[in-house]
Amino acid sequence: MVWCPVVTAQVVIARHCVGLPFEGDEAVRVLAHFRWARNANGSFGLHPEHAGSLFVTALVYVAARLLGADEDDALCAAARGWLHEQPDGLAGLPTWGKFWLSLLGLYDRYGVRPVLPELLQLPRVVPVHPFRLYCHTRYIYLAMGMLFARRTQFDLTELAGELYPNGRPNASRFRYHVAETDLHHAVPFVVCPAEWLMSGYDAIHHGGVRRRALARCEDLILRELVATDHLTLSPVNGTLVALALHENEDHRNNVLRVVEGFEYYRFEDAERGLRYSGGRTRTWDTAFALEALLASPLGTRDIGKAIRTGYRFLAEQQMRVSVAARDPLFPDTATGGWCLGDARQAWPVSDCTAEALAAILSAHSADAIPLGERISDARLLEAARFILSRQNADGGFGSYERARGHRWLELLNPSEMFTNCMTDRSYVECTASCLVALARFRDAYPHTENGPISRAIARGRNFLLKEQYEGGQWHAAWGIFCTYGAFQAVRGLRASGVPASAEPLQRAANWLIAHQRADGGWGEDWRGCLEQRYIEGRESQPVQTAWAVLALCEVVGRDHLSVRRGAEWLAAHAGEHGGVNGVFFGTAMLDYRLYPVYFPCWALGATSPAEPNG
Repeated sequence: MVWCPVVTAQVVIARHCVGLPFEGDEAVRVLAHFRWARNANGSFGLHPEHAGSLFVTALVYVAARLLGADEDDALCAAARGWLHEQPDGLAGLPTWGKFWLSLLGLYDRYGVRPVLPELLQLPRVVPVHPFRLYCHTRYIYLAMGMLFARRTQFDLTELAGELYPNGRPNASRFRYHVAETDLHHAVPFVVCPAEWLMSGYDAIHHGGVRRRALARCEDLILRELVATDHLTLSPVNGTLVALALHENEDHRNNVLRVVEGFEYYRFEDAERGLRYSGGRTRTWDTAFALEALLASPLGTRDIGKAIRTGYRFLAEQQMRVSVAARDPLFPDTATGGWCLGDARQAWPVSDCTAEALAAILSAHSADAIPLGERISDARLLEAARFILSRQNADGGFGSYERARGHRWLELLNPSEMFTNCMTDRSYVECTASCLVALARFRDAYPHTENGPISRAIARGRNFLLKEQYEGGQWHAAWGIFCTYGAFQAVRGLRASGVPASAEPLQRAANWLIAHQRADGGWGEDWRGCLEQRYIEGRESQPVQTAWAVLALCEVVGRDHLSVRRGAEWLAAHAGEHGGVNGVFFGTAMLDYRLYPVYFPCWALGATSPAEPNG
């Protein structure tokens, strides 16, 4: 899963600050990644197709200098030139960028929106309690709260002259100013007075309350380190954790282990150099790859080894222990679930669990796995129960957790460069994946918890129907955008028992057919995620074409003209990659590198004249 080089830059900066810098050939290979990732204008984008981000470019610049690149190096000179060209320069950084530079002595902390750890001392019922935030934002907040309250600073002021050719700005004037390159969520006016009051409290804070709040932050961080074996939820919060714990020598071993944990997220090859990803996708990819293989007309005899190997991987990666102790106010179970990457990371997700369970049950129904090698019925039931535990009151399913906070918390977004990052909520695609898995489980085990599962399916089906737009499309949260929403929603509705002739599915099919391109493929532009509407791309894309073909197969059948044309386009463009295909936090476009492999394979298998598994 490719995002952008900011995670690598944060790893470089964190390692330097805690006294474990990259050296020698490793530093050269990280610089090689930065050289590969930069835009023609010298900047670095928020994702592979972004024209340039102040946040990413500033952190990559600092990281490159720490790796030994000279300020006159072409990489640094071009990035610095782009930064200097931006109106207001680094004063236009979003809050998280200002925060990082303030840690390095390169930005005035009084120009940073306050992050008070004291909020953790509020009663649980308070709507703005940090425990109600989305898990990624919550764990970033815990580390930021410690760093902000302790006025932590690592001295890199020797870089200030390079970053501020005209001198430092009056940072307090620019607290809420964000450059257009990075602004996606403006700060509501009502938030500003509250935060100025928080800044006033920070200046005269109560020592006892702050000590207790900091101890609470530290306790929750340490709980997460135990649960994840120091891998952390992601290196985005992991880098901040290393910095937050570094001040206390008693935590030196924890800091060392967190830095070692960054290697879990490490990737390297000759073309792109050494870099760190925001997450691994091994379970997610394996589940979809199994579905594609099981749809192949080659039959399980010819590709049985690959299916059995993938199946064994999924069997090994199911969560077998509870990690509820890390979250004392909302102790959700983790047993029975699957993570995005593998069980080591210990953050199971609803749709990762659902896709793994669905693929396993497909392999069983195809007789692709000998009885003696199958996952036990008890473990499959645990997986179904895990999925049920993630259903929200509205009938939809969240991702890591059930919804904890109200949607209006999104108004308090502390990042400005992301959207929908404050709360975990119900998602079209998570709900659809969960319906597929639960329906397959009910078919395989009709007498096992049939009542709760049937009720959950009915509620999830109603959620998907309510989320459909009048035109027939759905908006996705994790893929681009309406095409992915249609693929997942149609799949979920069909699994839940909605007949292909039903009016909502016919509207969905008509919407897809209406948006088929003249060459037979489908192609949607990632900017639709930002504007929350369908925007046609410049060309057809393999992944989006596969999604549309798979959805249409469910409604109009594989012999429909649109399906045949889509399959022909896929066959003619085998091996092509296309552009970004996923999204995180609303604006961070992702490139799932294996999507252009298994989704087209799955679609071509589904449209093949031969019976799957024949």
